[in-house]
Amino acid sequence: MRTIIYVALCCLTGCLARPHLDRQSFIFALPSTATPKAATGSRVLGIRTLQVAEPFEGRSFVYRTGEFSYDRDPYAEFMVHPAEGLVVPISSWFRQAGGFSAVTEAGSALKPNTLVEIQVGKLYGDFRPAEQPTAVLSMRFVFFDASNGAPGKVILQREYSSDIPLKARTAVALIEGWNQALTQILDAAMLDFGRVAANAPTH
Repeated sequence: MRTIIYVALCCLTGCLARPHLDRQSFIFALPSTATPKAATGSRVLGIRTLQVAEPFEGRSFVYRTGEFSYDRDPYAEFMVHPAEGLVVPISSWFRQAGGFSAVTEAGSALKPNTLVEIQVGKLYGDFRPAEQPTAVLSMRFVFFDASNGAPGKVILQREYSSDIPLKARTAVALIEGWNQALTQILDAAMLDFGRVAANAPTH
């Protein structure tokens, strides 16, 4: 009877993703550009909001296990809530990318003239039995002109999605996949922003 209970517990708590039951905590890595670029232009970027969709906003890793079923893993989690954990790597990436003269932090005396709102719509591991395991991440960016310190004309709004095949059905492989997906999405967003912003000069 105990064996049956243990097997059921493993299926429900994420043993499909780990060979042990030790709690693991993870953070998003700092994405790196291929070659950090010198700052160009006069745009100063500020992250106005960064939100994660409610099903994925908690610290526990979320696994898709069926067409309409998802599980939370009590043994693999983010060290902080993902909305907090994403701000630093995204800010650092935008600094390295070179499309802005500066990227401000909350409370900085340097005032941004460009604002971005970021919405994370999907953040889970697709562990459906018949599927190749993947790290799934989707993000929507809305960039605003903020010459008066408040959101004004929309410069760019677009959603990006990335599914990264995993090397294994583990939490370690999943965070590696999310980090790779984050880099791909930021690359695409910066490329699109650069094209559009060239025709939207700051004031």
